[in-house]
Amino acid sequence: MQIGIPEGTRDFSPAQVVKRNYIFDTIRRVFVKYGFQPLETPAMERLDTLTGKYGEEGDRLLFKILNNGNYLADVPSDLLEKRDSSGLTSHISRRGLRYDLTVPFARYVSMHFNELAFPFKRYQIQPVWRADRPQRGRYREFYQCDVDVVGANALMHEAELVQIYDEVFAALGLGVVIRINNRKILAGMAETAGIADQLALMTIAIDKLDKTGIEGVKEELARRAIPGTAIAHIEALLAVSSLDELREAFANSTLGLQGIDEVEEVLGYLADHPASNVVKFDISLARGLDYYTGCIFEVVVDAQRHPDLKMGSIGGGGRYDNLTGIFGRPGLSGVGVSFGAERIYDLLEESGLFPAEDPAALKLLLLAFDDTSHRFAFRCLREIRGAGINADLYPTADKPKKLMKYANARQVPFVVLIGEEECNSGLLSVKNMVSGEQSKMSLQSVVAAFS
Repeated sequence: MQIGIPEGTRDFSPAQVVKRNYIFDTIRRVFVKYGFQPLETPAMERLDTLTGKYGEEGDRLLFKILNNGNYLADVPSDLLEKRDSSGLTSHISRRGLRYDLTVPFARYVSMHFNELAFPFKRYQIQPVWRADRPQRGRYREFYQCDVDVVGANALMHEAELVQIYDEVFAALGLGVVIRINNRKILAGMAETAGIADQLALMTIAIDKLDKTGIEGVKEELARRAIPGTAIAHIEALLAVSSLDELREAFANSTLGLQGIDEVEEVLGYLADHPASNVVKFDISLARGLDYYTGCIFEVVVDAQRHPDLKMGSIGGGGRYDNLTGIFGRPGLSGVGVSFGAERIYDLLEESGLFPAEDPAALKLLLLAFDDTSHRFAFRCLREIRGAGINADLYPTADKPKKLMKYANARQVPFVVLIGEEECNSGLLSVKNMVSGEQSKMSLQSVVAAFS
């Protein structure tokens, strides 16, 4: 048997988990400060809950779970003969791993509608799964940290989400650019290009601009049978950086003008609150998920502040007015954003931005040289832990060389050496593992020094 883990997944060592928790705790503190409540949903959802919510490409990336038992028993023989995986899916799979946290959240709100006070503000930090091609910063199993408001149309919430992004990344010490656009602006682009009925195709192509460049976008639009005149119009609009200039181009698009108004209102909320990071309108931001209907957001590393850090999007989200309607709750607007925890981890690691000291790390390790000393050390350990000090005791008495080897492996900063002399005098030998200095201290002094 070959030992390994599925491609696109990872194990995390204790040191890595500590760093990941630092990210999660930083994000969670900001979420809570802004009045959001915690929520958790199952790792798997009904497949009909997930399909059709993420667009054509998203549906292809869903991990599907085979039905229990003999899942081929009731499959029509003609489908088996055709080897048609798409046709087989509905017969052999009724569940799937969640692709994101937003659709399960919408499902939860629809199911518990009468129990919730609106606007309902929730945060969720859980893993999601996508059958994507693994590469740096992109995994098949990864955590999302989502924050959403549902049941309110106020654009104040969009501004609040920008502030959350700004505050979290400032706390992490990572300089970012927070990009904002609006799906109505994209709809206006499609409308003025004469391809209003092909908005989804257009946004899928534009969403790849950062990866393929403008020529790649034009080639994809052409492959999708978008007329050349429309492609030229789209290319010209993608070069626009001013909302005023865009307003002139959208003179005949009511929907496009509404999108401009919404972006300006959000930026107006933020005008009196200087950000630590760059916040800017970007017409090329598309966010290729079908459920977005209003403002959309994306966060990328600020190349000016971190020229050596290369990474794609590390956060994104937007307004989704119609999402709960598919679950029987029409007219309930929502808006939310997500943090890409895995990519943020890689960036902090690469740039050395994780804190040097971990407050949850072991501070003291007690080492005993004989059985009597070990029992004495165990009694001391209770009092040390009772003072809130992270401490441990090697489980058996042993030779100093073996005990110190373990202490070095644990990278503990201080050890307490306890033998017959320490038991008789009541003075513990405390050794600094970095400097090598050693001193005698009473148990009360140890507690006072490390509390």
